Amino acid sequence: MNEDIAYPPPHYHLTFTTLSAHAARHIRRIVRTFLAMWDMPHLAEPAGLAVTELLANVIKHVPGGSCTVVLLAQEGKLRVEVGDASSVVPTTRTAGPWDENGRGLAMVELVTDAWGVERNQGRPGKKVWFELKA
Repeated sequence: MNEDIAYPPPHYHLTFTTLSAHAARHIRRIVRTFLAMWDMPHLAEPAGLAVTELLANVIKHVPGGSCTVVLLAQEGKLRVEVGDASSVVPTTRTAGPWDENGRGLAMVELVTDAWGVERNQGRPGKKVWFELKA
């Protein structure tokens, strides 16, 4: 066995050509599994909620619903990135009491330690990310 290779690997990458509404449940299961292997199971609930909200935005706002999900175990934190081909940058907004939408990014902000958006360099698209301290 090569001792230079970390197990479990400190990253996981998923690519979806078409994201369905049912995918979030499966991705939350994958997140929980990796968090357990990375000795961060206490982050499963906030990470699951935040990634579900980011995926819901892809389903609602990205034509075709293609995206990537990257999980990164970094020094003292978890970073999750959801990338897509849309150049539209999501922003938080204040939803009224009767609005059915508009609270997702506010929830991401509440349950994570940091979040943001990075535009792709030289090509369409972006990645929305969040971090949770371990």
